Amino acid sequence: MKMKKRLLAVILCAALLSGCSYAENADRPGDGEEQLNTGQQDEDSGDTGYGDENPAGDAGADSGQRQEADAEEGKNINESPLIATQFDRHRRKCRFSYTKINDSSAGEKLLRELSNLLCNDLNVIVFNFIDMLSHARTESRMIRELASSDAAYRSLTESWFRHTPAIEIFRAIAAKGYKIVLTTDHGTVRVDRPVKVVGDRNTNTNLRYKVGKKLDYPGRDVYEIKNPGRFGLPAPNVSSTYIFATGRDFFAYPNNYNHYVQYYDGTFQHGGISLQEMLIPLVTLSPK
Repeated sequence: MKMKKRLLAVILCAALLSGCSYAENADRPGDGEEQLNTGQQDEDSGDTGYGDENPAGDAGADSGQRQEADAEEGKNINESPLIATQFDRHRRKCRFSYTKINDSSAGEKLLRELSNLLCNDLNVIVFNFIDMLSHARTESRMIRELASSDAAYRSLTESWFRHTPAIEIFRAIAAKGYKIVLTTDHGTVRVDRPVKVVGDRNTNTNLRYKVGKKLDYPGRDVYEIKNPGRFGLPAPNVSSTYIFATGRDFFAYPNNYNHYVQYYDGTFQHGGISLQEMLIPLVTLSPK
């Protein structure tokens, strides 16, 4: 069954006026644009280290954060098959494409080849700039100065949108009479209050939630879940416990505590059960 109207969905990784801490490693050479094979389903036929038990010390802390980012990217390479699986699950016949844009040249290429996508029922475009900006804001003092406040961060994001192929892609789609469904995978929280935790080497590195079997933390400062199965959460071990940061808190380990608190203070983080993480926008744009 064909959809009555073809859609072009544009997904901004992290909300347009927000950002996230873990950018996919989009700045690697040759990774500026990634377009997976078009999916067809028609009638003929995508932290800062560990606690006191960590022998790697500060080096392990740095690598832990990067490993988390790599893990995020590893999950995201399956986005196109996931779309195909969703159509199969709902028994929908749909021809679609999936494109990830990590720089301006990739956006310009998509703009030139936009007419090739018009035969599809659905075209998914992921703009990765918001994730990249947030990651850079954490690591670069210059970017942190440019986006020193929420207002400055939003202004920088708006400037990117207005002066890159992104806005031209929106205009081109509207000119051809197609709808756009604008959404995101999560929002973020600007954190400014550290909460000290200790975990073993198997504890995850996310700054907004931890899961492990040997966690030491101040119970009054976290939302604690000791029975993950009751809440539909996976349990890596029988004794796994989840803790979630609340408000604008973030978790930090005792190793080099002051350094990492200063490093992450004021950064945008995602993960956990914040309102920004659990609720996402879904906006349908129709051409005039």
